[in-house]
Amino acid sequence: MKVHVATYGCSANQASAEIMMYSIIRMGHELVCEKDAEVVVLNSCTVKYATEQKILHKIREYGDKGVELVVAGCMPQVQLDVILKNNPLANILGVNSISRLGDVLSGIERSYAGSDLMPGERIEIFTPEPEGFLNTGRVRFNPNIHICQISQGCNYRCAYCIVKLARGRLRSFDPESIVRDIETALSEGCREIWLTSQDNGQYGMDTGLRLPELLKMVTEIPGDFKVRVGMMNPFSVMPILDELMEVFENDKIYKLLHLPIQSASDDVLKHMDRFYSMNDVNDIITRFWNKFDDLTLFTDIIVGFPGETDEDFKRTVEWVREYKPDKVNISRYTPRPYTKAWGYRNIDSRITANRSNKLHSLCNEIKLESKKHMIGWKGVVFVSKEAKFEGFMARTDSYKPVVIKAGNISPGQTCEVEITSATAGYFLGRVVE
Repeated sequence: MKVHVATYGCSANQASAEIMMYSIIRMGHELVCEKDAEVVVLNSCTVKYATEQKILHKIREYGDKGVELVVAGCMPQVQLDVILKNNPLANILGVNSISRLGDVLSGIERSYAGSDLMPGERIEIFTPEPEGFLNTGRVRFNPNIHICQISQGCNYRCAYCIVKLARGRLRSFDPESIVRDIETALSEGCREIWLTSQDNGQYGMDTGLRLPELLKMVTEIPGDFKVRVGMMNPFSVMPILDELMEVFENDKIYKLLHLPIQSASDDVLKHMDRFYSMNDVNDIITRFWNKFDDLTLFTDIIVGFPGETDEDFKRTVEWVREYKPDKVNISRYTPRPYTKAWGYRNIDSRITANRSNKLHSLCNEIKLESKKHMIGWKGVVFVSKEAKFEGFMARTDSYKPVVIKAGNISPGQTCEVEITSATAGYFLGRVVE
């Protein structure tokens, strides 16, 4: 069969899509573009209302066109009724069940052959525990980058977040299996490892071997490669902060801290059930900065959460001005079903839109201004991948992006560059011969 995989959402979903694409090829099916597909595997995300609506439109569209559909990812776990309302014939693959895609495709084939499944019947597979996330084949979106999911689920339940309901309690994957997974990826030519999960800082809370110990095991793997540690919530970083900063000293780890604050107002954080204060956040960042002066800081912010006042939003704006994060993922709050905040009284959407626009403008201003001091910098960078339009995307030790448009280089190599100019999103550089 001709199969297309469409994936939405986080890097963990991207990793799942890579595994499912390998399964499709291994079974003898053909990966094709959307317009040529007989079967579409839609790897869904339900974190945001806008993404959910885009996916539901696709689910209806495939049904109207008579295309066989497999809906995977987070949506089936929490919105199965909504999926089937939009496409009653949609096949379902639970978020833990990516290793079972072959069973779904085989069932679809049997249906076409008039075997035990009759046309019009659908297949639904849910497994209670995650299976097949490590040490399996991949069809990678980028051959130089290996996305390694280190756990599934979360032990917290923020008031706005539907992911806990979709992915369940925290299950940390076996550290030795993670190491073997990365070793295999390196043997296959990958030179950049992304460690991902719903919250990397929670790794090992359920087993006892925490994230700093896992990172030590990963950095002891022989070879020349870089490790990008994904998002960590402040409440999960605080108990491991000293050990985490110590292991971050390793040259293989990018000096990147992705720490979502969501709001700089303690009142809003309490309403969100975030279990930390801004003093905690600022302490984490300051201690990282004191140790790594070239640290890159990413954060996430939700604007318009129920009860957010003008003064609350002002505190967030002031915090961004002071701390100048290199990247801010800004989301307009939208209520998600089955969450605690679903029953909260929402702010006028026009106010939320206005605050979002103001914060976007400030972040764009800061991003360009903060990059100017790097123009003229010379140093060694790691060539990560081909750039979107021309040349290559490289990263400094602190994960700052440098686009190199010319030079005898390839992904996985290191080279010395000089930064010649900057855009809001990245630097431009040239190879120093």
